[in-house]
Amino acid sequence: MFSISEQFSSAIKANFEAQLAMINALTGTALEGVAKVIELNVGAAKASAAESAVTAKQLLSAKDPQEFFALSAAQAQPNTEKALAYGRHLAAIASSTHVEFTKTTEAQIANAHSKVIGLLNEVAKNAPAGSESAVAILKSSFDNANAGYEQLTKTAKQAVEALETNLTAVTDQFSQTVGKTVNQANKK
Repeated sequence: MFSISEQFSSAIKANFEAQLAMINALTGTALEGVAKVIELNVGAAKASAAESAVTAKQLLSAKDPQEFFALSAAQAQPNTEKALAYGRHLAAIASSTHVEFTKTTEAQIANAHSKVIGLLNEVAKNAPAGSESAVAILKSSFDNANAGYEQLTKTAKQAVEALETNLTAVTDQFSQTVGKTVNQANKK
């Protein structure tokens, strides 16, 4: 049977190894997110450069100021729609990266929680007579800290969901407003 100090030492080592694994997983997730953002930006830059060349040719071929302004106005809605699509894609990348971060962190915390509970139960079994109240206080402290973490996690999830909902609503409203404005400009 292990002594309490050996159990704690073993638990600390296992916790350290688990934290390194979590850091590696989170780093990989972050790098995947960054790679997706870079890919999105490169694609957007290429498309923008090609479209800018075509637009410039069209504008330079305008025969009079009215045609020039009509061509310019015609570009407003497609450009706005592309910007909105870019924003949605960027938000989707951020959201999926956040989901992966949350899954990894929650799995790590659940694993650490079960190990600590196991260690506390082992300590309780091997504790000397008369130390039951100290072990109970230790367990209670751990349970309170865990409850606080769960509340913090719940609040953070609600905040992210509210942010995503608000972002979607603002994007939709902006898209509708731009569509109306372009339609009114085209009628004139």
